[in-house]
Amino acid sequence: MIGLGKMGANLALNMQREGFRVVGTDLNEACRQTIQAQGIETADSLTSLLATLPQQKIVWMMVPAGEPTEATCQTLLNELSEDDIVIDGGNSNYKESQLRAARFAEKGIHFLDVGTSGGTSGANQGACLMIGGEQAIFEQLAPLFKALAVDEGFIYTGPAGSGHFLKMVHNGVEYGMMQAIAEGFEVLEGGPFDYDLAEVANVWNHGSVIRSWLMELAHEAFVEDPKLEAIKGVMHSSGEGKWTVETALDYQIPTPVIALSLMMRYRSMYDDTFTGKVVAALRNGFGGHAIEKND
Repeated sequence: MIGLGKMGANLALNMQREGFRVVGTDLNEACRQTIQAQGIETADSLTSLLATLPQQKIVWMMVPAGEPTEATCQTLLNELSEDDIVIDGGNSNYKESQLRAARFAEKGIHFLDVGTSGGTSGANQGACLMIGGEQAIFEQLAPLFKALAVDEGFIYTGPAGSGHFLKMVHNGVEYGMMQAIAEGFEVLEGGPFDYDLAEVANVWNHGSVIRSWLMELAHEAFVEDPKLEAIKGVMHSSGEGKWTVETALDYQIPTPVIALSLMMRYRSMYDDTFTGKVVAALRNGFGGHAIEKND
């Protein structure tokens, strides 16, 4: 496991609990020490990690998209051998995953792009996995994916790039759902009645059409801070929503809700909004994403 942050560490613990031998590494020594204290074997560099693995190496990356993933892939291209397997479980752009799969294939190295959903709790207790790449390699690793996922929580999506494409669209849908929930609570907050928003979230999550994990997270956030006064309504964007909208434009597919949700993410970077507070609280709840505190 390359990358022992919130998601990588929890996936490693899940693997260990399911009976797989895991060796992890991270550039951050504190991350290595934290996971080592929980019984996971670690290595202080990628090179030393690879030296500990058996003949057919299976390397799972959980590092930030972009340059960190590209640099890691370049190192793996130099150090892995024919028939080794690379899994990118991060949120890479699907086009980059297609290119990386081709580059690895030139050296006979197999590549799977795995969209990973479920947040930190899912990574530890049962994830949702969307897996693209060679079908034979997927089938070889299916016992691993089945062990890590919730019941019926993994799918083979097709050729390289299709796993990350599916996760990209998933995250676009997520943008729209969170924005709708947040706007609803903003109408309640600014309307003529004095609602207990924690109680509203709780009742909406019992039998209503809009019951969901996101509503459960909204309830937890309002219980902890009824007016979300301790946090700023800054909604950071990690890229997938933007890629979804760009892809929709490329294929002339209308996605007004996702597009406007993305615009609201950008809007939140300038002035504080209650809508932003709700989405920031939800993202922190399911993924441990950073929130900005009010002074």
